[in-house]
Amino acid sequence: MNITLFQNDLSREVAQKLLDVEAIKLQPENPFTWASGWKSPIYCDNRVSLSFPETRTEIKDALVCLIQSEYPTVEAIAGVATAGIPQGALVAEALGLPFIYVRSKSKGHGLTNQIEGKVVKGQKVVILEDLVSTGGSSLAAVDALNSAGIDVLGMTAIFSYAFQKAEDNFSNKNVRLVILSDYPTLLSIGNFDDETKELLSAWRESPETWKQ
Repeated sequence: MNITLFQNDLSREVAQKLLDVEAIKLQPENPFTWASGWKSPIYCDNRVSLSFPETRTEIKDALVCLIQSEYPTVEAIAGVATAGIPQGALVAEALGLPFIYVRSKSKGHGLTNQIEGKVVKGQKVVILEDLVSTGGSSLAAVDALNSAGIDVLGMTAIFSYAFQKAEDNFSNKNVRLVILSDYPTLLSIGNFDDETKELLSAWRESPETWKQ
């Protein structure tokens, strides 16, 4: 598998922290509508954690530990715009490494950069995302960095919905993603009755058609 959890115990702790600060909200009976049009019982906005110093620090420290363990030869951190920028900068500062970030596309003015910061060809970089759904925008960042001659070691993220489509996309690109926490972990710590848990599990199996 190209997508893996870093540590099971840590995964549960992170999921609980995100629930506690309401970075993750669950509304199975009143679903959210994503930009894609999908109906979803969950909305995850990890930027909320930045407003809570204790939680922000715990997530930063966990990401630092993950990167030191899984990507020990890293030479720089790359955040994915926009939500990966603050988290990536915090982690790069803690590791004492350079930081760059990747836009979804090149700017239409000025230097027309897609990658912001000092680009060093051959530099070993770990990409940091706050959230992974299908992996499309994350893998586009990998392509942009590879095109610039940067050596992408892999990616890390705070949370993943653990869709099969994401696993397929990362496998097809042969990109490794190590995450702090994910949707199955969230379900395992939640106090849900059997009917609600079944409903929440069904969404992950077929998010495109759920509640349509």
